[in-house]
Amino acid sequence: MEDVLEVYQRAYDPQRPVVCLDELPVQLVGEVLCALPMERGKVRREDYEYKREGVANVFMVFEPLAGKRYLFVTPRRTALDWAEVMQRIADEYYAEAERIVMVMDNLNTHDVASLYKRFVPSEAWRLRQRFEIHHTPVHGSWLNVAEIELSVLVRQCLDRRIGDIGALDREVQAWARLRNEACVRVDWQFRTADARIKLKRLYPKIEP
Repeated sequence: MEDVLEVYQRAYDPQRPVVCLDELPVQLVGEVLCALPMERGKVRREDYEYKREGVANVFMVFEPLAGKRYLFVTPRRTALDWAEVMQRIADEYYAEAERIVMVMDNLNTHDVASLYKRFVPSEAWRLRQRFEIHHTPVHGSWLNVAEIELSVLVRQCLDRRIGDIGALDREVQAWARLRNEACVRVDWQFRTADARIKLKRLYPKIEP
């Protein structure tokens, strides 16, 4: 925990940006009957019946100090998908950075081994050298700022029926553009000193 909190206390450095990553499964839900459009004095009306269209995955890549977020919609959330997202982070969005400081939870796919499952060893090693990876502790995913940003996405964008992966991608990309244009940042206030007081029960007791 303190490892991640130390990362959040670092000053902004474009050569070593702090970037948080998280994932969200999204149930695709289609209409059985067409909704009645909104009219003067009447809201849009949807039938209670719906059909399940499968599940998609949304990767959230969020740089809290810069107010930038990048979203990737995939049919699955496998080790290969994670590796491809990491490659895009390294080569597309932060190509000029000296090293990218990553914060993510300890899901089994969030591991350097996943790079070797997707890429040849030389490429996997090159990508590994681009990242400084910090994992949140077990039951400590709340320390990942990308999870907070995903909760905003759910409330503002995913609170309605979306029936296919193409529509999902269009919706979340439009949401991300608006947030990026507004440069919405996160001012993280929870420090190591706070953790040692408020979460004292989680620390081992050392007898003198």
